[in-house]
Amino acid sequence: MAIMDADTGKVVATVPIGSGVDANRFDSGTQLAFSSNGDGTLTVVEEITPDSYQVLGNVATQRGARTMEVDLATHHVFVITATFGPAPAPTADNPRPRPAIVPDSFVVIELAP
Repeated sequence: MAIMDADTGKVVATVPIGSGVDANRFDSGTQLAFSSNGDGTLTVVEEITPDSYQVLGNVATQRGARTMEVDLATHHVFVITATFGPAPAPTADNPRPRPAIVPDSFVVIELAP
C-alpha cells in the first residue's frame, strides 16, 4: 500500500499488504487504514504520524472479500464475497478463467473495533 499526502501527491510511506487488493480506506476517527485483499485478509495499518505508518496485522476474512467500505460513524469495516466453486479448464479464448460463484453464498462480513 502506498500512502500519499493528498495535498502534494507525494508518497510518504509504503507498507506490505495481502494479495489481490481491491479497496483501501482510511478512518480518520481511528487513524487506521484498511486494505481488503482477495486472498481472504484485511490488512490493518495504523498512522503513527502523517509520514509514518505500521501494519498492525492481517485479519482473516474470506477468499474474494475485496469490495469494502468503512462506516466512519461506527468505525465498522464491511467486506462482501461469496463462496467460489472450481475454476473451469483454461481455453485459448479464456486462458485464466474465473471460478463460478456458488448460488446463495453471498455474504457481508462486518468487522468491529
